[in-house]
Amino acid sequence: MEQRNYRADPLQPAFLLLLFLSLSGRSVVHAYKNYTVGDSLGWFDKLEKPAVDYQKWIAGKNFGLGDFLIFNTDNNHSVVQTYNFTMYKLCDNDDASANDTTEWSAADPSATAPYAVTVPVPLIKEGINYFFSGNYDGEQCQNGQHFQINVTHGQGLPKSMRDSSDEAPGPAVAPDTGDETESAPDTIIPSSFDHPRNDVADTDDKEASGSVSLLLHFKFNDLFFLLVGIASIFFIIE
Repeated sequence: MEQRNYRADPLQPAFLLLLFLSLSGRSVVHAYKNYTVGDSLGWFDKLEKPAVDYQKWIAGKNFGLGDFLIFNTDNNHSVVQTYNFTMYKLCDNDDASANDTTEWSAADPSATAPYAVTVPVPLIKEGINYFFSGNYDGEQCQNGQHFQINVTHGQGLPKSMRDSSDEAPGPAVAPDTGDETESAPDTIIPSSFDHPRNDVADTDDKEASGSVSLLLHFKFNDLFFLLVGIASIFFIIE
């Protein structure tokens, strides 16, 4: 019986190595996300909602540039974002600098009939971001209405945010709280930023359609290279 000798083409191992690296080294591109702060409990202090635990809510989440935090609260609670640790610890933004602190929504202590407010806040700076409610002499902040997160580079800022990220976002203006106030929630967001997706309740674990398309593209490419690799192995054996 004739014995067949097998000798690998010296180029084949390199090809298979490149194939393996191309398959194993691919990273899945994730969409920008909207995070609803506190989930169903919203953005309140423990005096009003004893069950709130923002440290627990933060656990396991990865925040990146271009993501949004969605604060569901009312006009008796403010939303302050700062990069100043001292101000965060003091629970006071009265002497805030526009360079490091933004009051996205101010509380109205004179309001006798609180109404719902939704405040989307874009994450536009890497590193530690601090959030707290700064009204009522820091009482709400001191009673649990505060948290800090680490914002990573992620995908980087989308173009719409890069164009305006160099400018400090201006503070939101509290709406008039007269007796004729509508009961529908207000949405406060600077015009220089893109609106977050409407399905904010479900977007923590979902990807945008563009990301899904890109993922499918990678899947088909991976399948193609895998088939090429298998065919190459059979070719070598033959």
